[in-house]
Amino acid sequence: MNFQNPTPAEIKSLLQRVKTIAVVGLSPKPDRPSFGVSQAMQRFGYRIVPVRPAVSEVLGEKAYARLADIPFPVDLVNVFREASAIPGVVEDVLAIGAPAIWIQEAIVHDEAAEKARAAGLTVVMDRCIYKEYVRLMP
Repeated sequence: MNFQNPTPAEIKSLLQRVKTIAVVGLSPKPDRPSFGVSQAMQRFGYRIVPVRPAVSEVLGEKAYARLADIPFPVDLVNVFREASAIPGVVEDVLAIGAPAIWIQEAIVHDEAAEKARAAGLTVVMDRCIYKEYVRLMP
């Protein structure tokens, strides 16, 4: 299986459409990549919704233990979890009806990504949302 990411134009269009990003695995620790990337995306104007059990808030936003606990729709789910967790996250994303999933740089699970795409989601995998934003947005 050879997963293909959306084109740069499609990724730019996704970043322009998205307003609310649920971040699965968002760490409250400032030295973690999930924290730095999410903080930067927050500065770019996106609403960040932390999804992490056992913390009450991250980056000034209420945290939720699971995607299913978020009481409003999200435009994109950004995933900072190990590859073995991706199939379960895809199931959760499908269950809440989010239109897109972004699997962060260095995290690859072709089967789960293809399942998400087959279900109609926009899927970006093994890319950093922050780096793509900086590269593609004016």
